[in-house]
Amino acid sequence: MNIYNKIMKEICIGGTYIGEGHPSFIIAELSANHNGSIETAIETIRAAKRTGANCIKFQTFTADTITLDSKKDDFKISQGTLWDGQYLHDLYKQAYTPWEWHEELFRVAKEEGLVCFSSPFDKTAVDFLETLNVPAYKIASFEITDIPLIEYVASKGKPVILSTGIAEQEDIQLALDACRRMGNNDIALLKCTSSYPAPIEEANMCMVKDLAERFDVISGLSDHTMGATVPIVATVFGAKIIEKHFILDRSIGGPDASFSMNEAEFTALVQAVREAEQAIGKVDYALTEKQAKGKDFSRSLYVVEDMKEGDVITEKNVRSIRPGFGLHPKYFNEILGKKVNQDIEKGIGLKLEQINS
Repeated sequence: MNIYNKIMKEICIGGTYIGEGHPSFIIAELSANHNGSIETAIETIRAAKRTGANCIKFQTFTADTITLDSKKDDFKISQGTLWDGQYLHDLYKQAYTPWEWHEELFRVAKEEGLVCFSSPFDKTAVDFLETLNVPAYKIASFEITDIPLIEYVASKGKPVILSTGIAEQEDIQLALDACRRMGNNDIALLKCTSSYPAPIEEANMCMVKDLAERFDVISGLSDHTMGATVPIVATVFGAKIIEKHFILDRSIGGPDASFSMNEAEFTALVQAVREAEQAIGKVDYALTEKQAKGKDFSRSLYVVEDMKEGDVITEKNVRSIRPGFGLHPKYFNEILGKKVNQDIEKGIGLKLEQINS
Protein backbone atom coordinates (compact mmCIF):
# COMPACT_ATOMS: atom_id res chain seq x y z
CA MET A 1 0.00 0.00 0.00
CA ASN A 2 1.29 3.47 -0.83
CA ILE A 3 2.27 5.16 2.43
CA TYR A 4 1.63 8.58 0.91
CA ASN A 5 -1.71 10.28 0.41
CA LYS A 6 -3.41 9.52 -2.86
CA ILE A 7 -2.27 12.04 -5.45
CA MET A 8 -4.87 14.36 -6.91
CA LYS A 9 -5.59 13.73 -10.57
CA GLU A 10 -5.74 17.48 -11.18
CA ILE A 11 -3.15 20.20 -10.85
CA CYS A 12 -3.33 23.92 -11.52
CA ILE A 13 -0.56 25.82 -13.28
CA GLY A 14 -0.92 29.54 -13.76
CA GLY A 15 -4.69 29.38 -13.36
CA THR A 16 -5.07 26.53 -15.87
CA TYR A 17 -6.38 23.23 -14.54
CA ILE A 18 -4.73 20.11 -15.89
CA GLY A 19 -6.00 16.57 -15.51
CA GLU A 20 -9.09 14.47 -15.85
CA GLY A 21 -11.94 16.35 -17.47
CA HIS A 22 -9.70 19.10 -18.86
CA PRO A 23 -8.13 19.56 -22.32
CA SER A 24 -4.48 18.67 -22.80
CA PHE A 25 -2.08 21.37 -21.65
CA ILE A 26 0.15 22.06 -24.65
CA ILE A 27 3.64 23.38 -23.97
CA ALA A 28 5.85 25.05 -26.58
CA GLU A 29 9.44 24.43 -25.49
CA LEU A 30 11.71 27.35 -26.42
CA SER A 31 14.93 25.67 -25.27
CA ALA A 32 17.82 27.00 -27.38
CA ASN A 33 15.64 28.09 -30.27
CA HIS A 34 16.30 31.79 -29.75
CA ASN A 35 19.80 31.16 -31.13
CA GLY A 36 21.27 33.88 -28.93
CA SER A 37 18.78 36.64 -29.78
CA ILE A 38 16.29 38.01 -27.26
CA GLU A 39 14.31 39.50 -30.16
CA THR A 40 13.96 36.01 -31.63
CA ALA A 41 12.96 34.66 -28.22
CA ILE A 42 10.24 37.31 -27.86
CA GLU A 43 8.87 36.70 -31.35
CA THR A 44 8.89 32.96 -30.66
CA ILE A 45 6.73 33.54 -27.59
CA ARG A 46 4.26 35.57 -29.64
CA ALA A 47 4.25 32.91 -32.35
CA ALA A 48 3.56 30.23 -29.73
CA LYS A 49 0.46 32.13 -28.71
CA ARG A 50 -0.70 32.19 -32.34
CA THR A 51 -0.42 28.40 -32.57
CA GLY A 52 -2.93 27.90 -29.76
CA ALA A 53 -0.38 26.58 -27.26
CA ASN A 54 -1.19 27.02 -23.57
CA CYS A 55 2.33 27.57 -22.36
CA ILE A 56 5.85 28.61 -23.29
CA LYS A 57 8.67 26.95 -21.36
CA PHE A 58 12.32 27.87 -20.96
CA GLN A 59 15.43 26.18 -19.59
CA THR A 60 17.34 27.95 -16.85
CA PHE A 61 21.01 27.08 -16.55
CA THR A 62 24.45 28.30 -17.45
CA ALA A 63 27.22 26.14 -18.85
CA ASP A 64 28.96 26.34 -15.48
CA THR A 65 25.87 25.33 -13.46
CA ILE A 66 25.14 22.27 -15.57
CA THR A 67 28.65 20.90 -16.25
CA LEU A 68 32.40 21.61 -16.09
CA ASP A 69 34.59 23.30 -18.66
CA SER A 70 36.68 20.20 -19.16
CA LYS A 71 38.20 18.60 -22.24
CA LYS A 72 38.42 15.18 -20.64
CA ASP A 73 36.83 12.35 -22.62
CA ASP A 74 33.95 12.10 -20.13
CA PHE A 75 32.78 15.54 -21.22
CA LYS A 76 32.93 14.90 -24.96
CA ILE A 77 29.64 13.83 -26.57
CA SER A 78 29.96 10.53 -28.42
CA GLN A 79 26.63 8.71 -28.10
CA GLY A 80 25.49 8.94 -31.71
CA THR A 81 23.64 12.23 -31.21
CA LEU A 82 23.30 15.40 -33.25
CA TRP A 83 25.95 16.94 -31.04
CA ASP A 84 28.65 14.26 -31.24
CA GLY A 85 32.16 15.66 -31.13
CA GLN A 86 31.22 18.68 -29.03
CA TYR A 87 32.14 19.13 -25.40
CA LEU A 88 29.27 19.57 -22.95
CA HIS A 89 30.38 23.00 -21.76
CA ASP A 90 30.64 24.31 -25.31
CA LEU A 91 27.20 22.98 -26.22
CA TYR A 92 25.49 24.42 -23.15
CA LYS A 93 27.25 27.75 -23.55
CA GLN A 94 25.67 27.95 -26.99
CA ALA A 95 22.26 26.67 -25.87
CA TYR A 96 21.56 28.56 -22.65
CA THR A 97 19.00 31.32 -22.26
CA PRO A 98 20.67 34.29 -20.53
CA TRP A 99 19.21 34.80 -17.08
CA GLU A 100 19.00 38.54 -17.62
CA TRP A 101 16.44 37.85 -20.38
CA HIS A 102 14.06 35.91 -18.16
CA GLU A 103 12.16 38.81 -16.60
CA GLU A 104 11.40 40.31 -20.00
CA LEU A 105 10.47 36.95 -21.52
CA PHE A 106 8.13 36.21 -18.63
CA ARG A 107 6.57 39.65 -19.04
CA VAL A 108 5.94 39.06 -22.76
CA ALA A 109 4.45 35.63 -22.07
CA LYS A 110 2.08 37.12 -19.51
CA GLU A 111 1.18 39.89 -21.94
CA GLU A 112 0.33 37.23 -24.54
CA GLY A 113 -1.78 35.25 -22.08
CA LEU A 114 0.57 32.27 -22.01
CA VAL A 115 1.49 30.29 -18.92
CA CYS A 116 5.25 30.47 -18.50
CA PHE A 117 7.70 28.45 -16.43
CA SER A 118 11.10 26.79 -16.78
CA SER A 119 13.32 23.79 -16.18
CA PRO A 120 15.96 24.56 -13.54
CA PHE A 121 19.16 22.56 -13.54
CA ASP A 122 20.55 23.43 -10.12
CA LYS A 123 19.48 25.11 -6.88
CA THR A 124 20.67 28.56 -7.93
CA ALA A 125 18.35 28.37 -10.94
CA VAL A 126 15.47 27.44 -8.62
CA ASP A 127 16.24 30.40 -6.37
CA PHE A 128 16.36 32.70 -9.37
CA LEU A 129 13.08 31.39 -10.79
CA GLU A 130 11.42 31.85 -7.40
CA THR A 131 12.10 35.59 -7.72
CA LEU A 132 10.01 35.47 -10.90
CA ASN A 133 7.17 33.67 -9.11
CA VAL A 134 7.06 30.77 -11.56
CA PRO A 135 3.83 28.73 -11.31
CA ALA A 136 5.48 25.31 -11.82
CA TYR A 137 8.75 23.52 -12.45
CA LYS A 138 9.81 20.99 -15.06
CA ILE A 139 12.52 18.43 -14.35
CA ALA A 140 14.29 17.45 -17.56
CA SER A 141 14.85 13.79 -18.42
CA PHE A 142 18.56 13.78 -17.62
CA GLU A 143 17.91 15.37 -14.20
CA ILE A 144 15.39 12.80 -12.97
CA THR A 145 18.14 11.06 -10.99
CA ASP A 146 19.16 14.31 -9.24
CA ILE A 147 17.17 13.62 -6.09
CA PRO A 148 18.52 16.62 -4.11
CA LEU A 149 17.46 18.95 -6.94
CA ILE A 150 14.02 17.35 -7.14
CA GLU A 151 13.57 17.66 -3.39
CA TYR A 152 14.54 21.33 -3.52
CA VAL A 153 12.16 22.01 -6.41
CA ALA A 154 9.32 20.13 -4.72
CA SER A 155 9.88 22.04 -1.47
CA LYS A 156 8.73 25.23 -3.20
CA GLY A 157 5.16 23.91 -3.23
CA LYS A 158 4.64 24.34 -6.98
CA PRO A 159 3.49 21.60 -9.39
CA VAL A 160 6.40 19.44 -10.58
CA ILE A 161 6.46 17.92 -14.07
CA LEU A 162 9.05 15.18 -14.57
CA SER A 163 10.24 13.81 -17.92
CA THR A 164 11.12 10.12 -17.87
CA GLY A 165 13.37 9.86 -20.93
CA ILE A 166 16.25 8.02 -19.24
CA ALA A 167 14.32 6.68 -16.26
CA GLU A 168 13.74 3.08 -15.30
CA GLN A 169 10.85 2.29 -12.98
CA GLU A 170 13.05 2.61 -9.90
CA ASP A 171 14.27 6.05 -11.02
CA ILE A 172 10.70 7.23 -11.43
CA GLN A 173 9.71 5.94 -8.01
CA LEU A 174 12.71 7.62 -6.36
CA ALA A 175 11.80 10.94 -7.99
CA LEU A 176 8.17 10.66 -6.92
CA ASP A 177 9.19 9.75 -3.38
CA ALA A 178 11.44 12.82 -3.31
CA CYS A 179 8.50 15.06 -4.19
CA ARG A 180 6.21 13.41 -1.67
CA ARG A 181 8.75 13.66 1.14
CA MET A 182 8.52 17.40 0.64
CA GLY A 183 4.73 17.21 0.97
CA ASN A 184 4.25 17.89 -2.75
CA ASN A 185 1.68 15.72 -4.50
CA ASP A 186 1.11 18.02 -7.49
CA ILE A 187 3.10 15.83 -9.84
CA ALA A 188 2.93 14.89 -13.51
CA LEU A 189 5.04 12.34 -15.40
CA LEU A 190 5.82 12.76 -19.09
CA LYS A 191 6.71 9.81 -21.30
CA CYS A 192 9.79 10.87 -23.21
CA THR A 193 12.19 9.23 -25.64
CA SER A 194 15.54 10.92 -25.14
CA SER A 195 16.67 10.72 -28.73
CA TYR A 196 16.93 13.76 -30.98
CA PRO A 197 14.94 13.37 -33.16
CA ALA A 198 13.26 10.30 -31.66
CA PRO A 199 12.29 7.39 -33.94
CA ILE A 200 8.51 7.00 -34.00
CA GLU A 201 8.82 3.24 -33.42
CA GLU A 202 10.40 4.00 -30.02
CA ALA A 203 7.58 6.30 -28.89
CA ASN A 204 5.84 3.53 -26.90
CA MET A 205 2.74 5.59 -26.22
CA CYS A 206 1.00 2.87 -24.24
CA MET A 207 3.33 4.02 -21.45
CA VAL A 208 1.31 7.23 -21.10
CA LYS A 209 -1.62 5.27 -19.72
CA ASP A 210 0.59 2.99 -17.66
CA LEU A 211 2.42 5.90 -16.00
CA ALA A 212 -0.90 7.37 -14.89
CA GLU A 213 -2.23 4.08 -13.55
CA ARG A 214 0.96 2.66 -12.06
CA PHE A 215 2.05 5.81 -10.26
CA ASP A 216 -1.36 7.45 -9.75
CA VAL A 217 -0.36 10.75 -11.34
CA ILE A 218 -1.29 12.91 -14.28
CA SER A 219 0.66 11.71 -17.30
CA GLY A 220 1.63 13.21 -20.61
CA LEU A 221 4.24 13.39 -23.34
CA SER A 222 7.49 15.22 -23.93
CA ASP A 223 7.98 14.55 -27.61
CA HIS A 224 11.03 14.61 -29.86
CA THR A 225 9.58 12.78 -32.85
CA MET A 226 8.82 14.63 -36.05
CA GLY A 227 5.20 15.41 -36.84
CA ALA A 228 1.94 15.21 -34.90
CA THR A 229 1.27 11.46 -34.97
CA VAL A 230 2.78 10.66 -31.57
CA PRO A 231 1.03 13.53 -29.73
CA ILE A 232 -2.29 12.43 -31.24
CA VAL A 233 -1.73 8.84 -30.07
CA ALA A 234 -0.65 10.13 -26.65
CA THR A 235 -3.89 12.08 -26.42
CA VAL A 236 -5.87 8.92 -27.11
CA PHE A 237 -3.95 7.20 -24.31
CA GLY A 238 -4.92 9.96 -21.89
CA ALA A 239 -2.02 12.43 -22.06
CA LYS A 240 -2.95 15.63 -20.24
CA ILE A 241 0.29 17.45 -21.02
CA ILE A 242 1.93 17.63 -24.46
CA GLU A 243 5.35 19.24 -24.75
CA LYS A 244 7.11 19.87 -28.04
CA HIS A 245 10.12 21.94 -29.07
CA PHE A 246 9.10 25.09 -30.93
CA ILE A 247 11.06 27.33 -33.30
CA LEU A 248 10.21 30.26 -35.53
CA ASP A 249 12.11 28.82 -38.47
CA ARG A 250 14.50 25.86 -38.52
CA SER A 251 16.75 27.79 -40.88
CA ILE A 252 17.91 30.03 -38.01
CA GLY A 253 19.79 26.98 -36.74
CA GLY A 254 20.80 26.13 -33.20
CA PRO A 255 21.32 22.92 -31.21
CA ASP A 256 17.63 21.92 -31.19
CA ALA A 257 16.46 23.31 -34.52
CA SER A 258 16.35 20.03 -36.45
CA PHE A 259 13.75 18.39 -34.18
CA SER A 260 11.66 21.50 -33.43
CA MET A 261 8.31 22.43 -35.01
CA ASN A 262 7.78 25.74 -36.77
CA GLU A 263 4.66 27.86 -36.35
CA ALA A 264 2.63 26.21 -39.11
CA GLU A 265 3.53 22.71 -37.90
CA PHE A 266 2.83 23.51 -34.26
CA THR A 267 -0.50 25.10 -35.16
CA ALA A 268 -1.45 21.92 -37.00
CA LEU A 269 -0.32 19.89 -33.97
CA VAL A 270 -2.53 21.86 -31.60
CA GLN A 271 -5.50 21.49 -33.93
CA ALA A 272 -4.87 17.74 -34.31
CA VAL A 273 -4.73 17.24 -30.53
CA ARG A 274 -7.93 19.22 -30.03
CA GLU A 275 -9.67 17.18 -32.73
CA ALA A 276 -8.39 13.96 -31.16
CA GLU A 277 -9.84 15.05 -27.83
CA GLN A 278 -13.20 15.67 -29.48
CA ALA A 279 -13.03 12.30 -31.22
CA ILE A 280 -12.35 10.42 -27.97
CA GLY A 281 -15.62 11.55 -26.46
CA LYS A 282 -17.10 9.54 -23.60
CA VAL A 283 -18.76 6.18 -23.00
CA ASP A 284 -22.40 6.86 -23.85
CA TYR A 285 -24.80 4.54 -25.65
CA ALA A 286 -27.47 7.21 -26.01
CA LEU A 287 -27.82 8.54 -29.54
CA THR A 288 -27.37 12.17 -30.46
CA GLU A 289 -30.26 13.84 -32.24
CA LYS A 290 -28.43 13.42 -35.54
CA GLN A 291 -27.68 9.74 -34.87
CA ALA A 292 -31.29 9.12 -33.90
CA LYS A 293 -32.43 10.53 -37.23
CA GLY A 294 -30.05 8.11 -38.90
CA LYS A 295 -32.18 5.25 -37.62
CA ASP A 296 -34.67 6.24 -40.32
CA PHE A 297 -32.31 4.42 -42.69
CA SER A 298 -32.13 1.24 -40.64
CA ARG A 299 -33.95 -1.99 -41.47
CA SER A 300 -37.62 -2.66 -40.71
CA LEU A 301 -40.43 -4.95 -41.89
CA TYR A 302 -42.27 -3.81 -45.04
CA VAL A 303 -45.03 -5.27 -47.15
CA VAL A 304 -43.38 -5.98 -50.51
CA GLU A 305 -46.47 -7.37 -52.31
CA ASP A 306 -50.07 -6.11 -52.15
CA MET A 307 -51.89 -8.02 -49.40
CA LYS A 308 -55.60 -8.57 -48.79
CA GLU A 309 -57.27 -8.93 -45.41
CA GLY A 310 -56.77 -12.50 -44.24
CA ASP A 311 -53.58 -13.11 -46.27
CA VAL A 312 -50.89 -15.07 -44.48
CA ILE A 313 -47.55 -13.35 -43.82
CA THR A 314 -44.72 -15.12 -45.64
CA GLU A 315 -41.10 -14.45 -46.48
CA LYS A 316 -42.33 -13.50 -49.96
CA ASN A 317 -44.78 -10.74 -49.05
CA VAL A 318 -42.97 -9.25 -46.01
CA ARG A 319 -39.24 -8.51 -45.86
CA SER A 320 -36.71 -6.70 -43.74
CA ILE A 321 -35.56 -3.75 -45.85
CA ARG A 322 -34.59 -0.11 -45.57
CA PRO A 323 -35.97 2.36 -44.38
CA GLY A 324 -36.76 1.98 -40.70
CA PHE A 325 -40.36 3.17 -40.36
CA GLY A 326 -41.92 -0.29 -40.19
CA LEU A 327 -41.97 -2.98 -37.55
CA HIS A 328 -38.66 -3.93 -35.91
CA PRO A 329 -37.06 -6.97 -37.64
CA LYS A 330 -36.91 -8.77 -34.27
CA TYR A 331 -40.63 -9.57 -34.78
CA PHE A 332 -40.13 -11.29 -38.15
CA ASN A 333 -40.07 -14.92 -37.00
CA GLU A 334 -42.89 -14.24 -34.56
CA ILE A 335 -45.30 -12.91 -37.23
CA LEU A 336 -44.55 -15.46 -39.98
CA GLY A 337 -47.69 -17.52 -40.64
CA LYS A 338 -50.04 -15.01 -39.04
CA LYS A 339 -52.76 -13.20 -41.02
CA VAL A 340 -53.17 -9.50 -41.68
CA ASN A 341 -56.46 -7.93 -40.58
CA GLN A 342 -56.71 -5.38 -43.40
CA ASP A 343 -55.68 -4.70 -46.97
CA ILE A 344 -52.08 -3.42 -47.15
CA GLU A 345 -50.41 -1.97 -50.21
CA LYS A 346 -46.90 -2.80 -51.31
CA GLY A 347 -44.46 -0.30 -49.79
CA ILE A 348 -46.29 0.14 -46.48
CA GLY A 349 -44.35 -0.34 -43.28
CA LEU A 350 -45.93 -3.16 -41.31
CA LYS A 351 -47.41 -2.43 -37.86
CA LEU A 352 -48.38 -4.86 -35.06
CA GLU A 353 -51.96 -3.60 -35.10
CA GLN A 354 -52.29 -4.79 -38.72
CA ILE A 355 -51.71 -8.39 -37.69
CA ASN A 356 -54.12 -10.80 -36.03
CA SER A 357 -52.81 -11.95 -32.69
